[in-house]
Amino acid sequence: MFSWEERKMQKLMRRRSDKQSELAYQEPHRTGGANGKLLEAAIGREVKRYREKLGITISELAKAADMSAGMLSKIENGATSPSLSSLQALGKALQVPVTALFRGFEELRDASFVKAGQGLTIERRGTRAGHQYQLLGHSPHGPVVVEPYMITLTHESDVFPTFQHAGLEFLYMIEGNVVYRHGDKTYDMHPGDSLFFDADAP
Repeated sequence: MFSWEERKMQKLMRRRSDKQSELAYQEPHRTGGANGKLLEAAIGREVKRYREKLGITISELAKAADMSAGMLSKIENGATSPSLSSLQALGKALQVPVTALFRGFEELRDASFVKAGQGLTIERRGTRAGHQYQLLGHSPHGPVVVEPYMITLTHESDVFPTFQHAGLEFLYMIEGNVVYRHGDKTYDMHPGDSLFFDADAP
């Protein structure tokens, strides 16, 4: 089945006007029903746990995530449902992937299944360059964090001079053609080609 957090976030985003994008920049709002309250509480507990693990105050985390201390307090207490953009900001400030904030709500499972075309649309650094990201699953628990994305580029997509982050990157070309630079080498990628590398390299 589709993971709880992905279904919940999709439902939250669909409540907005059909004319609006399902991307992350939505206002914080409350969810209704018992499941919504459980999700809010679970997210709040994880945010607080990671904050305390880092040894920082609510004010310090709020500043790092560019939100008010009052809003962060509501999130930690499960009194509001944070937008996806707020969760991404918190994940970055807490140095954890967004999916880590949903772990308290998940049942233990050994698979993450996403139907074709139903990947959760995510705002990432590349989105501002015209790159479309769809989250295709995640590792729900364990020491290794994996977040596979379907990335779509168009002719209008900007060129990234550099894009570094901690971890490893695996690219598999489905269609089209792209020239990808890693370090001082370039790779002319076509359908069926793959590239695996240290993403922290310049």
